[in-house]
Amino acid sequence: MSVCLYYRATRAEPLTEVEAAAVQRIVAVHLDTFPYDDEESLYLYDRLSEPDEILDGSTKLPRDLDRIMPVLDHVLGSVTELRKAVPGAQWHVHVDDVHLPWDEAAGYVLPG
Repeated sequence: MSVCLYYRATRAEPLTEVEAAAVQRIVAVHLDTFPYDDEESLYLYDRLSEPDEILDGSTKLPRDLDRIMPVLDHVLGSVTELRKAVPGAQWHVHVDDVHLPWDEAAGYVLPG
């Protein structure tokens, strides 16, 4: 059984060219700095399934307990950057069925 981190942003207006470029830059930096070549990383789907969706993706978390926290920390940091780069969107970030709240100062972090 696998555990996944899901992230989705919706907004009536599509991404602007500036926002799309920022998203591409954030994804590129994320991939360049991701700590494990053999684990799933930040992944944005090519196709959006809802009319107002502007970003949608997921990351399958490692089975190795020593890798879960570094992967979560890295991916949540990138999702935090994505949220800041795309203002006015409604974000839904969760690990399976556990919602991760947004904190203005810290961004997305695990509760507790």
